[in-house]
Amino acid sequence: MTDALTHPSTPETPNGADRTLPRLVRETLPLALDVAIEVAKLNGVCIRPIEMRRLDTHTGTVETFNIPCGTTQEAKCPPCAKRNQQLRRAQCREGWHLDHEPVAEPHPSTEDQRWLIEFRADVQAKRDAAEQAREHEQVADWDAAIESIDAEINAVGMRGNVLGGRATPRRSRSTRRRQDAPDLPRRAKQNTTLGRTFIAPDGRVYRPSLFVTLTLPSYGKIRAGQGVPVDPSTYDYARAARDALHFAKLVDRFVQNLRRVAGYDVQYFATVEPQKRLAPHLHMAIRGTLPRAEIKAIAAATYHQVWWPAVDEVRFDGEHLPIWTERADLPDGAAYPDGQAGEYLDPATGELLPTWDEALDRLDADDTAEPLHVVRFGPQVDVQGLLAGSPDAHARIGYLTKYLTKNLGDPLDPDDPSTDDPARRDHAARMVEALRYEPCSPTCANWLRYGIQPKGAKAGMVPGRCKGKAHKPEHLGYAGRRVLVSRKWSNKTLREHKADRRAWVLDMLGLPDDTPTDPHRYVWRPVSAKDPTRTPLAKRLLREVANRQRTRARRAELEARADGRPVPDLSATPALGVAA
Repeated sequence: MTDALTHPSTPETPNGADRTLPRLVRETLPLALDVAIEVAKLNGVCIRPIEMRRLDTHTGTVETFNIPCGTTQEAKCPPCAKRNQQLRRAQCREGWHLDHEPVAEPHPSTEDQRWLIEFRADVQAKRDAAEQAREHEQVADWDAAIESIDAEINAVGMRGNVLGGRATPRRSRSTRRRQDAPDLPRRAKQNTTLGRTFIAPDGRVYRPSLFVTLTLPSYGKIRAGQGVPVDPSTYDYARAARDALHFAKLVDRFVQNLRRVAGYDVQYFATVEPQKRLAPHLHMAIRGTLPRAEIKAIAAATYHQVWWPAVDEVRFDGEHLPIWTERADLPDGAAYPDGQAGEYLDPATGELLPTWDEALDRLDADDTAEPLHVVRFGPQVDVQGLLAGSPDAHARIGYLTKYLTKNLGDPLDPDDPSTDDPARRDHAARMVEALRYEPCSPTCANWLRYGIQPKGAKAGMVPGRCKGKAHKPEHLGYAGRRVLVSRKWSNKTLREHKADRRAWVLDMLGLPDDTPTDPHRYVWRPVSAKDPTRTPLAKRLLREVANRQRTRARRAELEARADGRPVPDLSATPALGVAA
């Protein structure tokens, strides 16, 4: 038997199970599943959990687990997006104001490792001798042996490839700076990732860091506070689209120039976020400090040249599109060097379109050629100096990660009246249209529009229908990573930061770490959506909500005992009692 269950409903609350209620009244009642999803959000439970089955190969038992979806987008799953946002904040905080080098020195090599490298050198010499003697079968055998030896090199505790470098030569052009870009000074490089320190008269040591904001140039006059152009006909959407497509490369160039001028291995944590005008801009936390004038000079001198074929002439459009033709099969099922199974040809003349490599070869051979596009930063550069532990530094960490849960095309503030402004929707639509036929990468289908086969071309490619990330309305041209973290920022990967947070929670709750030491003990398999034994979503959400409440109750109990306070009763069912 159970006691009567009390709930906050009033006598006037309609009974949702009463089918005699008028339809208008029933439609005003919330759906139980929607309320369950809302409760899951309030309790920080993933609303799109992935059901997985785990097989224990030692005991043969099978258990079911709900794995969070792990999305970073608030529109898909707010709890998972918030957890990822908090993880990024912890990553930013841990590496920003370090006073010691976060780099671990490699261990000395062992005798077995040195012997394996010597063996690898001997096999490489025999492989090269077979290649000089044109003994192709032996070359293939030696290549297979080298592949297994390289795998063994990594298995015995060495990282990387013994040959190093790129497997294929890298195409490059002249690195001579443009005449319209100012030169930058260089300092002698110091083997450190830490910035300068300053000693006050009282003996206190300060190690300031920087918070830098970089924006793209203006494309036309914008209405203040609305982010839409005053005159759309004069707004340079074509340039805005290309700047967004290549913004990630521009940021890379800025970091290169910054390290050359700074004279030390500058470490950074940066985020790419949208402005109201729908252009990407950069917020960057930098360890160490430089004069503000130098940061602004570096931004002004930074540019990226896009050495791609010209796209000023449209050769194929509408129904007049290149035709795909299959290539002849090679003996023994071998593949062509470029990996393509066919080629595109001109439907009028039957001539093959130049491949991507052929188009670049023509560009390299033309000494008078100009880059397709040159992207630069705008004149608005904000540089702020911050001290570790200050309120301003804490606020900037929150500002860095504030919009990571939103796409570049999402409204920054849903409560902003301008979000539903038709002018803003039209502005976004014009931006998407400007990106529609703009090539986003060497593999983009839009190259067919300009008479060039994309890199790795395949059947079914149509200009204007590229599935690349940059062409989607939610990204508005920017296809790069939203969070940019240098390797020596904290000397930890995001997975390691997540493991640190998990270990802290387990230690606080007094729970053991049950991470398996044998990686081959468990076999994980996702439960198919067509599996009749799949647990309904509502039931999985209810289970996870109950688990989260038990975890919170355990944490509150530990905190109360540590403070000497009475243990609170946080049970969600205080009125339920089961008779013995």
